[in-house]
Amino acid sequence: MCENLKILKQGAEAKLYICEYLGRPTLIKERFKKNYRHPDLDTSITKERIKNEARSIVRCKSAGVRTPALYLVDFDRRRIYMEHFQHSITVKDFIINLTKSNSNNKEFTNSLDIYAVKIGKTVRKLHDNNIIHGDLTTSNMLLVEKDPTSSVNDSKWLNHDNVDLVMIDFGLSYIDSSAEDKGVDLYVLERALISTHNDYPDLFSKIFDAYKSSSKSNIKEIVNKYEDVRARGRKRTMVG
Repeated sequence: MCENLKILKQGAEAKLYICEYLGRPTLIKERFKKNYRHPDLDTSITKERIKNEARSIVRCKSAGVRTPALYLVDFDRRRIYMEHFQHSITVKDFIINLTKSNSNNKEFTNSLDIYAVKIGKTVRKLHDNNIIHGDLTTSNMLLVEKDPTSSVNDSKWLNHDNVDLVMIDFGLSYIDSSAEDKGVDLYVLERALISTHNDYPDLFSKIFDAYKSSSKSNIKEIVNKYEDVRARGRKRTMVG
């Protein structure tokens, strides 16, 4: 079924493989068994998480949010087969790589601002369609070339017209209209940016501004819930 299966990485919940499936570059996400769980419980949890991930990916398409195309869901093998982007880089790596050599470069700063707006608008689309990602980090966002070039340097990602933002890893996602859950989603993103990209302390505020400005509806409740979650998080940090 899948040719030349190669392991890409292994996380706490799943193994990622790359291969060629039906003539297309494919990423396989395989949720392995957790031996500390009762087998029936493990099977039930795994099946539900696979269903949630597949459902979120399909829902993203109708919401206008680009994600890997879904090819196959195999519950027996605990696998999801999806599109593999060969010409891509995570937003995390894009920021880290260019920070090393272009931290004072105006073009880089402008690029970061443009991508911050893209991220804010994309997260807003998710929430407008009641998709809670559950793990919003720059590691789970890809910059993907629309028309791949032969360039091997990072400057190609500054060509915004040729780059799409793609959301990945919906393993913790679910569908919910709760303003609280959307506020938590935003808080998770803020904490991830603080811990990973503390060289750019205003990055989240730019994302958040784009999030709020791109809304077609009143998001006051979501913003209030986010502020509540943020306040609780700060209190826990202070108390320990």
